[in-house]
Amino acid sequence: MATQLKNLSDFEMNTISDASAMKFGIVVAEWNKEITESLLKGAYQTLLKFGALEDNIIRKYVPGTFELVLGAQLIAENTDVDAIIVLGCVIQGETPHFDYICQGATQGIIELNIKYNKPFIFGVLTTNTLQQAKDRSGGKHGNKGDEAAFSAIQMVAFKKSFTKR
Repeated sequence: MATQLKNLSDFEMNTISDASAMKFGIVVAEWNKEITESLLKGAYQTLLKFGALEDNIIRKYVPGTFELVLGAQLIAENTDVDAIIVLGCVIQGETPHFDYICQGATQGIIELNIKYNKPFIFGVLTTNTLQQAKDRSGGKHGNKGDEAAFSAIQMVAFKKSFTKR
């Protein structure tokens, strides 16, 4: 979704499910820590706001965005979480490194969703500048961490809607 058209932190309150019985993993890249810590704060506070219990939220750190895929997989394999939120930030530089990291992380998260039949929520900022990252991690465009947590709650509820039959 284009962030110029919608604030990342705005939600229709009547459309979000109760998260009190849900368990979440959050894996955070340490690279661009100023940004990723803001994303984590947004995600964590949003989960709590909609009923998630602190004891049902696992937080783990990996060195960078490329390592998020393995970090998320290890959380899936070693815990009983319902969804995993993946938070990172890649800022365009002077080399094609940006493209490789973004493509690898994106494809890896797609594959984890399918492999584990579990929501892995892509909360990775891919921006041209540090200012754009700040604007999307608690600045004028809201917080992508909020949006990722909202998506995690909704996807867990969506998945559970198929198992209640």
